[in-house]
Amino acid sequence: MPPPPPPPRPSSPPLDHPKPPVFDASLLKHELNIPPQFIWPDHEKPSLHEPPSLIVPPIDLGAFLSGDPLSVSTATRLVDEACKKHGFFLVINHGVSEELINEAHKNMDLFFDMPLKEKQRAQRKVGDYHGYASSFTGRYSSKLPWKETLSFRYCDDGGSSNVVEEYLVNTMGEDFRQFGIYQDYSEAMTTLSLRIMELLGMSLGVGPTHLREFFEGNESIMRLNNYPPCLKAHETLGTGPHRDPNSLTILHQDNVGGLQVFIDQQWHSIIPNSQAFVVNIGDTFMALSNGIYKSCLHRAVVNKQVPRKSLTFFLSPNMDKVVSPPNGLVNSDNPRIYPDFTWPTLLEFTQKHYRADTETLDVFSDWLQCKTN
Repeated sequence: MPPPPPPPRPSSPPLDHPKPPVFDASLLKHELNIPPQFIWPDHEKPSLHEPPSLIVPPIDLGAFLSGDPLSVSTATRLVDEACKKHGFFLVINHGVSEELINEAHKNMDLFFDMPLKEKQRAQRKVGDYHGYASSFTGRYSSKLPWKETLSFRYCDDGGSSNVVEEYLVNTMGEDFRQFGIYQDYSEAMTTLSLRIMELLGMSLGVGPTHLREFFEGNESIMRLNNYPPCLKAHETLGTGPHRDPNSLTILHQDNVGGLQVFIDQQWHSIIPNSQAFVVNIGDTFMALSNGIYKSCLHRAVVNKQVPRKSLTFFLSPNMDKVVSPPNGLVNSDNPRIYPDFTWPTLLEFTQKHYRADTETLDVFSDWLQCKTN
């Protein structure tokens, strides 16, 4: 049997293509004529009119964890409805301290306000998922996102290592030891993630422990996002339309709106709420739920006046865990949809072969089945 065809690769410049632009936020935020690589196709450009807000009832996680039967019933019903329809929900009374959240935002400002040359000390290498990336100019030649990010890996090893702090200090220098706050933040996100997994397990009918245990020892990604202002905000996007390839995304926005979700054939905005985390299902969890819970299309827009920043924790299982739905979620009415896979295989697929979009999981599944046959 011939080898499987290679998957589509990210768009890359031909040999005679000029070098991609340098995304220096301190300069580009004043630029009236933005480089053409940042201009998106007309059908993907954001509307000049504010889209309707997505009405998402906040889920009281503290009440759910109290064990009160009515609270448990209410929370599981709300999350089940949201995840079957679009995969986005909000959690309040989440147990993460306001002080920790504020410190995480404060240090994010310190990093992104540095000169580009300083930030580039943590430059992300092509194919990697950790480090500093300025608009992903190393991966793509067109439809560049109007943003810069700092990403790092996090390992849930019971607190026996400080992988986040060590990475930042080794990369940026001893002066950045205060950025170890993101070690604390990532640990808080893991605790929150496992609590949410209890809720999702109950709503799916597999019990509170199955999914929680699956994600213990997770190897996840923490990301800081900065979307600078853009004088031609209607021409570009901070993040293009995509579905997250990981399992669960936990986002804390600042007070500047920009996150939009595509539901019922139109875009909806998610209004910032400093007391809540925005949670969405990713492709890996959609496969784990056998397609019952949905990974939703979303994007981020920018504005002309002020920067927008957000903290994102991408929960993923331990690298050795096989993503396979529980037996209770596979039956004659809901047959198996996706093949077994491990998170590193999907991560490599999105980093080296395929730009995450609306069809990532389907294309990955077809590629994986060809590869194993």
